[in-house]
Amino acid sequence: MLSLSQLKTLLATPQKIVITTHHKPDGDAMGSSLGLYAYLIQKGHHVKVITPTDYPYFLHWLPNNSDVIIYTDEQEKSAALVAEAAIIFCLDFNTLTRINELGELIRQAPGYKAMIDHHLDPEDFDDYRHWNINACAAAQLVYDFIVNEMEDGAFLTKDIATCLYTGIMTDSGSFRFPSATSTVYRIGADLIDAGAEHWRIHQLVYDNATENRLRFLGNCLSNKLEVIKEHNTAIITVTAEELAHYNIVTGDTEGIVNYALSVNGIRLAAFIIERKDKVKISLRSTGDFPANEICRKYFNGGGHRNAAGGVSELGLTETVAYFKSILPEYKTQLLL
Repeated sequence: MLSLSQLKTLLATPQKIVITTHHKPDGDAMGSSLGLYAYLIQKGHHVKVITPTDYPYFLHWLPNNSDVIIYTDEQEKSAALVAEAAIIFCLDFNTLTRINELGELIRQAPGYKAMIDHHLDPEDFDDYRHWNINACAAAQLVYDFIVNEMEDGAFLTKDIATCLYTGIMTDSGSFRFPSATSTVYRIGADLIDAGAEHWRIHQLVYDNATENRLRFLGNCLSNKLEVIKEHNTAIITVTAEELAHYNIVTGDTEGIVNYALSVNGIRLAAFIIERKDKVKISLRSTGDFPANEICRKYFNGGGHRNAAGGVSELGLTETVAYFKSILPEYKTQLLL
């Protein structure tokens, strides 16, 4: 493993650096990546952010977004940058399978791999690790990396603050999840002092929907929501035809599972979507209910206790039936 002092020595002179994050990046993935990018650029490094895939349109306003390279659009360029990088920062993921084809390129790359993440059970592909499962977001850990590990709090600019605040806000449910501790609120305040306009960030992320997305949401709530009262569970299912009918693009389905969880008395919510080659399942839960356990045991996935995801090789109807068949195993916990 690379020690902090060794990493500091490396970063004391200009380096070629790549920053990457997980498949279909969310607010934390992009916020932490672009926040770290803005910091390293200030320090004189040659930095590129490479995402495995595209990401939601409501994150395209983030500072320096125009500099992001999408691997699926520029594979040869991405591969060359990864091969040349002295350091590859891996943010908001801890296993290389989360970044699709980019994962094997990074595994084989000669540069040092530095992981900054808050998910359970990391894979041992990294040379340096800043990891804490109790952090509410990877962006919180990037803040800690800059301010405490690198001792560069004076380098917090408005761009960095804006990006990191976005990551923390989105992964903490606008500071309402249990992971939003008093420490997280203090970090939020520090980022606001550094220039993050919290009201504007919230508006750009949450009040920036297309008409198609709102009509799709209406369909999900009116026609696709199923409440299973005997297990305090709610399910929303979406077919591939519905995705096509509403012209759904990356980011349009984000957060819809939380509407199912908001039904009075619901402990577990599932959002099950039919994609081209597989069925995706997103779970949200309240209290101590282990959504991540269900995803890990039954859907080849994982995540956090109250927010997890996985995939099914079955068809949509069969996946829904399979999910329902699992619920009796957890009945005692669901009825607490």
